Amino acid sequence: MFGYAGKIASINLSSGIVEDYPVSDQDRELFLGGKTLAAKIIYDSFKSKVEAFSEENILVITTSPLTSSASPCSSRFNVSTISPLTGLLISSNCGGSFGLHLRHAGYDGLIIRGKSKGKVYIEVTNEAITIKNADHLWGKNTSEVQNLLGEKNKGKFVIGIAGENMVRYAAVISGERAAGRGGVGAVFGFKNLKGIVASGKESIETSDQEKFKRNNLNWIKALKAHILTGEQLPKLGSAGLVSMMNYRNLLATKNYSRGHYDDFETINGETLRQEHLIKNKGCVTCPIQCGRVVKAFGKEVKGPELETLGLLGSNLLNKDMQSILNLNHLCDEYGLDTISFGSCVGFAMELNEKGLWKNDLSFGDSNCLEELVKKVATRQGIGDQLAEGTKRISDKYGGSDFAMHVKGLELAAYEPRSAQGMGLGYATSNRGGCHLNGGYLVVLEGLGLNVSGKITRGKAAYTIFFQDLMEAVSVGGTCLFTTYALLPTGMVKNPNHGLVRFINKAIPAFGPLVGFLHNHTWVMSFNMKGILPHPYAIKLVTGFKTTIGSFIKIGERGYNLERIINLRQGLKARDDTLPKRLTSELQRADEVDSKVKLPEMLKDYYKIRGWDEQGVPTKRRLEKLGLKDYRYDYS
Repeated sequence: MFGYAGKIASINLSSGIVEDYPVSDQDRELFLGGKTLAAKIIYDSFKSKVEAFSEENILVITTSPLTSSASPCSSRFNVSTISPLTGLLISSNCGGSFGLHLRHAGYDGLIIRGKSKGKVYIEVTNEAITIKNADHLWGKNTSEVQNLLGEKNKGKFVIGIAGENMVRYAAVISGERAAGRGGVGAVFGFKNLKGIVASGKESIETSDQEKFKRNNLNWIKALKAHILTGEQLPKLGSAGLVSMMNYRNLLATKNYSRGHYDDFETINGETLRQEHLIKNKGCVTCPIQCGRVVKAFGKEVKGPELETLGLLGSNLLNKDMQSILNLNHLCDEYGLDTISFGSCVGFAMELNEKGLWKNDLSFGDSNCLEELVKKVATRQGIGDQLAEGTKRISDKYGGSDFAMHVKGLELAAYEPRSAQGMGLGYATSNRGGCHLNGGYLVVLEGLGLNVSGKITRGKAAYTIFFQDLMEAVSVGGTCLFTTYALLPTGMVKNPNHGLVRFINKAIPAFGPLVGFLHNHTWVMSFNMKGILPHPYAIKLVTGFKTTIGSFIKIGERGYNLERIINLRQGLKARDDTLPKRLTSELQRADEVDSKVKLPEMLKDYYKIRGWDEQGVPTKRRLEKLGLKDYRYDYS
């Protein structure tokens, strides 16, 4: 068996029993690893709806075949559970070192069951898995906990005070990286689990080591040569997108009431680099090094990503970059998702502005925000209500039309009224308002290529293709930024060239072809490692006969399995929607196209996906994906 440690441990916190969880070779080939294998485990573990804050809910931490393989950008690992924010399946990806050390300890994954009576943490080594007392760790921030858990050659995955207090969007931190979305940290807190530490010296065998090494060198070379992964991301990080987003009316501003921020230059990547950047930093095995190191409270710390700059900057009309740096660091220390925190605060500010909830929060006033992070993490005062998330705040105070969430998960920083495909992606994402699980079609609609974001033609097919691709890349174990290199450098670099403009205009017309390929992946039974290196790398590591077609099919299989789990959790077709601000209000009063035209895209989306009118995968589709035993009876 190549590419796997070969073991997954099931740890019951209620009983203290630790045992092996069986995974067959067929399951590994069918589900590969990461979030899709986690979805299979969660599906098999429950027979009916499960509440997030219950002993029945489980946490599934999974690695992937490329984790610890030395492939570029391959230190990623996944944690999945039922989200306390959405009530649906949530998978959160992290770039910290924990996944690497878990593999070195001899495990591909962990399943955490039950609930401990006392406060505990888990230690995983080659020799044993031990549940240990964590009284001395409780009440401490994430960096303090990781320091107390030992030397540097260990992987740590811990919650802060927000997780202890079950803030519904609490994160889990590994190093300086966060599994941020959906409240996985709150489930840790409910289970009285402060964290997990892993260490060991096991190595994973590779099917064809020599070819794999050569492929890695070529892959790294290609990433460094590309304009996005070799120039923009190292130079400006993901913050480099702020200016382009603002120019294209894509930057969430004042609780998504518009897509353009007049003071964008105070929070963009150029300002971050010129005035605050100390050095670049990246995840293990990453040649891109898009991470920023900055100063907050006099210390050198991780800098903010694009989402944080948007949600804590333009979304709140906060033009103070140092304020954003401080808030980003505080959220990491307390263990909070910066996206959900910023969105909740923006919604609360608008509720206050409209007189629906008098809370003393105002757009443009950043003076109270640092204290507000602490109040949310500790659930003190107004923080107790903000800790519940946008949907629950809306249920209490109203304002559902401008409550910026999908299925309970707050939207990312991309304002979709200028990017129809991104709007469709948000609406259909299994996680809720997630740009990545939504397919990130905005990369075609102005941030990479220059396909018109106003038109809906072909967007359903492209959204599905990119959703499945993103799913597969994540399942394989590499960072999604590696997919930027799929975009032709010439088209990114020369958007105004006549030929490039012609191609961008023609791309939507190829929607039917993309839809055809989605339903006939066997047509892509080959590898083009210069364009999409991921499936070839997986083939060399595992020995599986992975092609571009079978790789995309793994993504589709995972997307459908997650949908089935969500249906079992109570999801309905009517939940594939967006806030009315995005579908009914024009972003720009003089442009009738500046809203998301969701219904016309959603009908095509269901049809191409092979789902019925209720959004349920058909028996035929599931059989085609090898999921005939994973049906959901909608009746």
